[in-house]
Amino acid sequence: MIRFSAASVLVTGFMAFAPLAQAQGEPQVDCENAMTQSDLNICANKDYEAADGELNTVYKTTMTAMQKTDKELGEIDQNYVGAVDALKKAQRAWIGYRDGQCELAGFEARGGSMEPMLVSGCLADLTKKRTAELKSLTEGLGN
Repeated sequence: MIRFSAASVLVTGFMAFAPLAQAQGEPQVDCENAMTQSDLNICANKDYEAADGELNTVYKTTMTAMQKTDKELGEIDQNYVGAVDALKKAQRAWIGYRDGQCELAGFEARGGSMEPMLVSGCLADLTKKRTAELKSLTEGLGN
């Protein structure tokens, strides 16, 4: 059974309508000068999408570094396994935390027009922090 958090459903639902709105001739949003709540919501979601893209890139780099770590330590100790599994476990736990925390952040404006912006802003913020954590992990390994 697949479970979706309210945050992921909200963001996914919002994203489902974004192409439709653009297809109907909605002008591109100038996020440097966004003033309406709708524009602010769109810009917050764009910020999250950019942060998520960077996280995915850094995660792949980190996974490669963990595979290298496992290989090197496995050559020393045939019973060693762990870095890749630990990264996967940590990332799954982080995703659960992120989704729950950002769903909670949305309650500040539950049901209001600001809710998508609050959720997307939270997602972007936590995603940027996670990206920094992963970067520091690979830097700590000398990669």
